[in-house]
Amino acid sequence: MGTIPPTLATPEGALEERTPVALLIDDSPDVHRLLAMRLRSEGIDVVSATTGSDGIRIAQESLPSVVLLDIDMPGMDGLEVLRTLKDTEATLHIPVIMLSGLHSPHDKVTAFDLGAVDFITKPFDVTELRVRVRSALRVSYLLRMLSQRAQIDGLTGLYNRAHFDARWEEAASTCARHGRPLSIALIDLDHFKSVNDTYGHPAGDAALRGLAKLLVRECRVSDVACRYGGEEFALIMPETGPKAASIVCDRIRAALSDVQWPKHPERSITCSIGIVGSEGPCATAASGWIESADRNLYRAKKEGRNRIVATTIEGGVSMAQAG
Repeated sequence: MGTIPPTLATPEGALEERTPVALLIDDSPDVHRLLAMRLRSEGIDVVSATTGSDGIRIAQESLPSVVLLDIDMPGMDGLEVLRTLKDTEATLHIPVIMLSGLHSPHDKVTAFDLGAVDFITKPFDVTELRVRVRSALRVSYLLRMLSQRAQIDGLTGLYNRAHFDARWEEAASTCARHGRPLSIALIDLDHFKSVNDTYGHPAGDAALRGLAKLLVRECRVSDVACRYGGEEFALIMPETGPKAASIVCDRIRAALSDVQWPKHPERSITCSIGIVGSEGPCATAASGWIESADRNLYRAKKEGRNRIVATTIEGGVSMAQAG
């Protein structure tokens, strides 16, 4: 029998260390040459744009870690670019440092009102600029980390219900619009209250963490595993019909039933799984999918637990698997 080490699962989409990227939007070739050389020596990659419109396009496509933005550019000036970046959901939280050759208090006030994190007047001291860029990158990383932590379940390390709700609405909408395969599974630990009552809540917590770890281990990169609530988990499986989803979930079910638990090696823990999926376009609302998966989960429990019940969202075709 397998064992589960007491480590938290690493959720899909975890915040990763990456080489920071600075997008420099400035119409001066000299500024580009100077900053590219100095920032790269700091381990920061530099992407360049010489017009405001190109800068907006690159920012939206590449989502840089920080933007260095000149105010005084022909055509679309820096303040207009800043306004566009802060009005766009994808680029809203990217820190922007303004560069200007003018000592204009009005420009500085306007830039900060629009959301700039810093303002540097040319000619600037390169050492000071590097320090300010590093500071902006630290703040950006902390904000991204806090944002992600708000979507993580503290016990299991998986995404929480709030994250699931947002991702599931998006997945169901994509299925309806583009007709791509999609499945969702609701997974519930069998007789979980009995585990808590008999062996204590630490044993129950270990079971929850163990199932979470199995979800991460057995799922594909594109799958999204979440703690749905209590002892129930949800698994979003894009590009996956109900038959393929059943294969994935049966691996999870079988692996869990095979685990030997240190606090109660004589008792195994199993799960029941309700799956609903579609091989093509489906106009059913996101809530309708959940209701169908929940009915399948209830049926799996009623028919003996430690089994899977899967149906297509269009209705009718059922499969049951049990250990």
